[in-house]
Amino acid sequence: MGIFDKFKNLFQKEEKEELNRYDIGLEKTRKEFTSKLNLLTLKYNRINEEYYEELEDILIQADIGVNTVIRFIDRLKDRVKKENILNASDLKEIIVDEMFIIYVQNQIIVNKINYNKDGPTVILFVGVNGVGKTTTIGKLAYQMALQEKKVLLVAGDTFRAGAVEQLIEWGKRVNCDVLYKLDADPASVIYDGLEKAKREDYDVVLIDTAGRLQNKTNLMNELDKINKVIGKIIPNAPHETLLVIDATTGQNGISQAKSFQEITNITGIVLTKLDGTAKGGIVLAIKDSVGIPVKYVGLGEQKEDLRVFDIEKYIYGLFKEMDVEK
Repeated sequence: MGIFDKFKNLFQKEEKEELNRYDIGLEKTRKEFTSKLNLLTLKYNRINEEYYEELEDILIQADIGVNTVIRFIDRLKDRVKKENILNASDLKEIIVDEMFIIYVQNQIIVNKINYNKDGPTVILFVGVNGVGKTTTIGKLAYQMALQEKKVLLVAGDTFRAGAVEQLIEWGKRVNCDVLYKLDADPASVIYDGLEKAKREDYDVVLIDTAGRLQNKTNLMNELDKINKVIGKIIPNAPHETLLVIDATTGQNGISQAKSFQEITNITGIVLTKLDGTAKGGIVLAIKDSVGIPVKYVGLGEQKEDLRVFDIEKYIYGLFKEMDVEK
């Protein structure tokens, strides 16, 4: 049984819509990526060094990242040697298999939110300007509201013009309360938000933060102050710190992940605008480079299009047109 057959057997009928969203969201990457892989297989009947060189170029162009690709090619060569594989056509399914392995890396991947069992769950959102933090908060609030959770949005980004207004607008769209104060210190806004959450029995608090990274020291001090305020009001919070990255920025997203990892404890990544890039391999590169799991991906502009990341659906959506069974 091939890897795609295994994945298909895992997908229940109720997951078909979810699979379809990955299918549509990864269309740009798939058309660019798998078409090149199929042509490569047609070009080379036998596996040789030139085949590996061209495969390496294809993977790098998909934004999987140079270091990740080098490790991937080394693993592939080792497996080809051990299994005595000669024909390029026999290698297609192994490529898919190794993609899966390089993401999982023998770990139990947790893509679910770490909910607090005693009081409000606090989720802090960080990331540079323009990556879609506020929009992501709105979309996640929509999902949680559908699950009948009482959600409070806290406008901790008092730096960017229009950030508070944008979050208020999202609150109206998804029918969730928003705590904000104009021209206030972010930590004081967050303090008031968490006190309100405790007092009024909210299930989840989603906190927006300023998106500047130019001065790491200032940002580090601000996030340190915010984390102390959060931990003082709700012990062991924040329960999640999600880094939002724009998938269309490619390798720059990995640099952002490394920078924020130095500043604060990142528990997961939200990769926005994955549907808008032909370089969806960034998912694999980020996990391999910084070791942080992708928890959500943006697969469209609608409020329903923020999806819990699923590596099996991602791999299936990426390679479904590669015809690995032939």
